[in-house]
Amino acid sequence: MILPPDIRRALDFLPFGVSDGSGAFDALRSEAEYANALLHTGEGEGADFLGWVGLPSAVTPEVLDGIRAAADELRRRAEVVIVIGIGGSYLGAKAVMEALGDPFASLSRERREGGDHNSPTIVFAGHTLSEDYMASLMEAVEGREVAAIVISKSGTTTEPAIAFRIARQHIERRYGAVGAAERIVAVTDGACGALRTLADEAGYKTFAIPDDVGGRYSVLTPVGLLPLAVAGVDIEALMAGARRMEAATAPDVPFAENPAAMYAAARHALYGAGYKIEILAAYEPALQSFIEWWKQLFGESDGKRGRGIFPAGAIFTTDLHSMGQYIQQGERTIFETFLSVAESRRELRVERAENDGDGLDFLAGRRLGEVNRKAEQGTTLAHVDGGVPCIRVEIPRLDEGALGELIYFFEKACAIGGYMAGINPFDQPGVEAYKRNMFALLGKPGYEAEADEIRKRLG
Repeated sequence: MILPPDIRRALDFLPFGVSDGSGAFDALRSEAEYANALLHTGEGEGADFLGWVGLPSAVTPEVLDGIRAAADELRRRAEVVIVIGIGGSYLGAKAVMEALGDPFASLSRERREGGDHNSPTIVFAGHTLSEDYMASLMEAVEGREVAAIVISKSGTTTEPAIAFRIARQHIERRYGAVGAAERIVAVTDGACGALRTLADEAGYKTFAIPDDVGGRYSVLTPVGLLPLAVAGVDIEALMAGARRMEAATAPDVPFAENPAAMYAAARHALYGAGYKIEILAAYEPALQSFIEWWKQLFGESDGKRGRGIFPAGAIFTTDLHSMGQYIQQGERTIFETFLSVAESRRELRVERAENDGDGLDFLAGRRLGEVNRKAEQGTTLAHVDGGVPCIRVEIPRLDEGALGELIYFFEKACAIGGYMAGINPFDQPGVEAYKRNMFALLGKPGYEAEADEIRKRLG
């Protein structure tokens, strides 16, 4: 179970320090508890999008059975499954897959000999408009048994809509309309929208995105659970972890025992003290995509009305050899949250060498994981000494249960922090600006008035 985050080396940088008796910290405690309560009473901004709050405990075994059945059918039919979506429609699933996966699976004997139809390769599309990326993907799946999961509330978001048209036409050419309907699953609005209409007409298997769950909070719905089940992830264990964190962050849990409330309050206090950038740093490369999911969650939720903490990410110790100098001695507007994994999944020890030319025999017999943890501890102290507030969040290991806890922990903390900042953490009005300009430049009907003015500005 994730314990409350260690915020001691963050609050030491604030005027009121870490004393629980401080009036300023008491005020933060009260604000965080009030914000958490709003998420459960539905009295705050964006209350129409609070379906994720009680989602883990509301998902029934029957729902999970239906998702697994659809996943098993895709696994039976396909060597490659294309997951099509953007933002919250793919980042959560990708994050969990990579955190649990083997980064060198392609080198295994099984992959070299042509793969196992029970373990299809998952690839992602619809998150970019790169011509090279999409063309390379379609070339790669040529001649392989292929299926697709398309994830979009409306079906008209440009990036996934284009990718789905290309993938759908490829599948239809190979298998015909009936065969394609057996290989395409749509996760979309339950009642309306372009993708819902298309799916109903074509006869695709469908799963509904709950109306009251926004994209970046949707990984624990079929948006994330279906691709994860196809990848062989134990989605029941993932949801069990989320249920544990749901209970651990309930409004009646005391502040000092509530991980999400403590993290949200610490971030809020640091922002108020002038720390505008948060770096989420992990010491496991497998968490790179998890950091990308976290960046979207907090970036779209916090960045409004000319305010908000800028979310950045790093993988240590790798990025200590690129960004470490800036973090240590650059402008003091950053703070760090270390995402620490207590136990490695595998064991590898440093062996003694006949010739200690590299000077590493002092490590002989020690596990590499121990070296990694000492690097984390040393980095934390160095950065604190350099003027960087540091928060530490520890999970016991990289498995489905811990990741379920971590997902819900960050979702809850993000929402609490949004309410503490006086913003709606569930909308994203700013993302429409680039779309309007792009549609005008591409000549989309209805955007003629803007097109001339935009072209003049571009010169």
